[in-house]
Amino acid sequence: MLSLRPYQRESLDALRDHWLNGGGNGLIVLPTGAGKALVIAAMIRELLEQWPTLRIAVVTHVRELVAQNFKELLGYWPGAPAGIYSAGLGRRDTRQRILFCSIQSVWNKLDRLGDFDLVIIDEAHLIPRSADTSYGRFLSGCRDRVPDMRVVGLTATPYRLDSGRLDEGEGRIFDGIVYEANVGDLIEAGYLSTLVSKATATGFDLSGVGKRGGDYIPGQLEAAVNHDDITQAAVAEMVAFGQDRRAWLAFCAGIKHADAVRDAIRAHGLTCESVSGETPVGERDRIISAFRAGRIRCLTSVGVLSTGFNVPHVDLIGLLRPTASTGLYVQQVGRALRKAPGKTDALILDYAGLVKAHGPIDAITARGKPKAAAKEGEQEVRAKECPACQSLNALNARTCVTCGHEWTRDEAPKHEAQADAESLILSSQAPPWLRVTGWDFKRHTKPGSPDSLCVSFHCGVSTHRLWVCLEHPGSARGRAERWWSDRGGGWAPQTVAEALDRTDELAMPAEIRVRKNGKYHEIVGYRDAMREAA
Repeated sequence: MLSLRPYQRESLDALRDHWLNGGGNGLIVLPTGAGKALVIAAMIRELLEQWPTLRIAVVTHVRELVAQNFKELLGYWPGAPAGIYSAGLGRRDTRQRILFCSIQSVWNKLDRLGDFDLVIIDEAHLIPRSADTSYGRFLSGCRDRVPDMRVVGLTATPYRLDSGRLDEGEGRIFDGIVYEANVGDLIEAGYLSTLVSKATATGFDLSGVGKRGGDYIPGQLEAAVNHDDITQAAVAEMVAFGQDRRAWLAFCAGIKHADAVRDAIRAHGLTCESVSGETPVGERDRIISAFRAGRIRCLTSVGVLSTGFNVPHVDLIGLLRPTASTGLYVQQVGRALRKAPGKTDALILDYAGLVKAHGPIDAITARGKPKAAAKEGEQEVRAKECPACQSLNALNARTCVTCGHEWTRDEAPKHEAQADAESLILSSQAPPWLRVTGWDFKRHTKPGSPDSLCVSFHCGVSTHRLWVCLEHPGSARGRAERWWSDRGGGWAPQTVAEALDRTDELAMPAEIRVRKNGKYHEIVGYRDAMREAA
């Protein structure tokens, strides 16, 4: 049976804690490639093992995800009492305890499908705000039949593509985000592919483009970006930077624009096809299958590959569609986050200014995102281009994060190669390692909460603290157990008093990595002397 990664386990524990504490509908935020399908499978199995009479619907917007989630459950739980209701897949099961459904096929079929105690929505950011939609009517109908029905949403972007947070505002479906995994943390841990970005000389002029519904007006946008000279220049850069990359995606502003980019790539002797919402389903399946098999080098896309598209070996993304939607930007870049054999990283070429507008991909969280520009009066922060490989690096970098090039003190970046620091697809180099010169332990007491073990790491003149919640329930206790084990201890203590008696079991790390999170700092990595020596 497939096993859960630590953050996947933590997400399920957090949901259970949310329910045990009286919470209702919860959101789980996991980056693209982090394994939402496995989390759904484990959630279903654990719930039905504890409450065998539950009835669960797993709903999403495209048949490919319906099939993928169904297959993942059977891989995790071969005997699962599951079926599919999706016209696109040619199946209309109705009696199974677990049903994987296309929302277009089931929104008005509850009289045929029966009651559901839990509805799990994959790609929850696609739920419109209006209740007078397929999702709104389906959920309302489910609640009419089962008033205490719960909803769980999973998404990489906890905000709609055209509006605000899913757990805020009038008519919200979700009470709050119960768990969020950070892209940067998962890249650092090796679960997702690292991303690199390079300086691009080509850009778009959007000065005359209006907005409607929170994003650019499609016709005006395409007219602004679909110019032959711009397309030829952008494609020439893609070809130059992508010579050694095997699977490219180019996100475009309209069908004519996608076709123009496709034709320009073909003119360089490379295989390329264009897909959009107007591409017939059978033709689109054929093209994507050929791309997945490596027979097509590049796909240009309009609106159909930014969510629910799973080809792990994608290693180059061309962002050619400007958008004011943070969610759409994150979803597009997310197509490159999955790991694959032979894939060392993925290159993001941002012609549309999306990183500058929305922030580095690992800095966008449910807590907010960086401002797109420096405040008035503040010095503008710049980035520099590596002269060896053209990767963008923070200005204070002494070594290129991509190729290892070392800058000398008098080696200044070329002015024309500079880009705003916010054009870095990842926020910066990883935080530095701090040498630990000592540590100590004490009890931490907070009114209204169980006590915790406070661990103070002394790093020269600075001290960084960690709270190990051994006496807390659920996911907090699980994280405490893993921390104790990772530091060399045996079975985790049940109480703080026991932990204070057993601290001699623990091995002090040689170094820690600390990252600023809002007003506070958090410890995000440990390095041991023995491991470093090895």
